[in-house]
Amino acid sequence: MKKFRFFVRKHDAIKLENLGHIEIRIIGKTGNLDLKPDNYDIKEIIAVLQAAENLLFPNNKKDRPLISYSIEEGSVKHIIKTSFQAVIGFNAIIGQVESTNSIDFLESQSARALETFQENAVKKGFEIEITTSLENSHKLLIDRSTTFYRTQNVWVDAEFYFYGTLTNAGGKSKPNIHLDTDEFGSLTITTDKAYLQEKEENFLYKKYGVRALGKQNIETGELDKTNLQLIELIDFNPKFDKSYLSSLMKKASNSWKGVTDADDWMSQLRGGYDA
Repeated sequence: MKKFRFFVRKHDAIKLENLGHIEIRIIGKTGNLDLKPDNYDIKEIIAVLQAAENLLFPNNKKDRPLISYSIEEGSVKHIIKTSFQAVIGFNAIIGQVESTNSIDFLESQSARALETFQENAVKKGFEIEITTSLENSHKLLIDRSTTFYRTQNVWVDAEFYFYGTLTNAGGKSKPNIHLDTDEFGSLTITTDKAYLQEKEENFLYKKYGVRALGKQNIETGELDKTNLQLIELIDFNPKFDKSYLSSLMKKASNSWKGVTDADDWMSQLRGGYDA
């Protein structure tokens, strides 16, 4: 039996009794050979690990608990260990997917992860079993006969404005920019190489507004962070004007001087109109 382990990401330690795991088993062939760890390409492993992280923690990855990993025989078993609480939540999710035969209710990152498994099942003839270490765990089966794709009519084209720090730009075959935002975390936004070439100045690690096209769920309002296309970068230089702020504060404090009845004062400001 071949088995190796490594950590996906270092984080605060989790007590062993609070650990659980999810298992993603891939059954199929590579050429004429049955699939097993010895002939399973590292690119496939990386794709599974990325999908597993998106399934477990689709949003705030910065504060997520540690995830550790091992690969085992039979045909190929991916064992992803993390907090017991996260595994309980994940088990509920695959149970809902299994019972409704739909992924439309999932966050976009999680839905895209299952779509990736579905695409591999169709293209490569893989059978994929997803389960957990919980007793009486749900089991989700994905193969050529299943159709785990998002319903297209709930996702529509939309235009977005983001604000943040541009941390990376470029790429040989798929040029993109990386924007670190407070609201959405780090966003990867595809762009044209020609657009980046036009930027003569060094624009890394500066604040920008970004106008982008993407997909938005018309039922939940969620944006699909996996499919963003740059329209333009907007110079964003917020300026702190201390004197202007001080004058506003002084004006506000003077306005309240002598006010004994706030309701009456507001009524006078409105011209006697009582809303």
